[in-house]
Amino acid sequence: MTDDPDLRARRAAYALAIRGLFRVERGLGLAGCLVGALLVIWGRQVAGAPPWAAPAGLVTIGVAWALFAYVIYRRTRYVRAHPFDPQS
Repeated sequence: MTDDPDLRARRAAYALAIRGLFRVERGLGLAGCLVGALLVIWGRQVAGAPPWAAPAGLVTIGVAWALFAYVIYRRTRYVRAHPFDPQS
């Protein structure tokens, strides 16, 4: 492999573009996991919590993880459709 600075710069830009994909969805997934965890803790630890709190928290965590899986799937499809080609 050569030490071409232009190639390294293009490769770094490609990696940054990949990391930037679906940033909002990843943030929503993280926020959903946190909210779900708080709901589960609230539903199981607080005596006056409504009975729906813990199951709603578990559903929220499940939906957030499904969103993470969706992001992984979509990013993989993007990378396969737009491979890094050093000759371009």
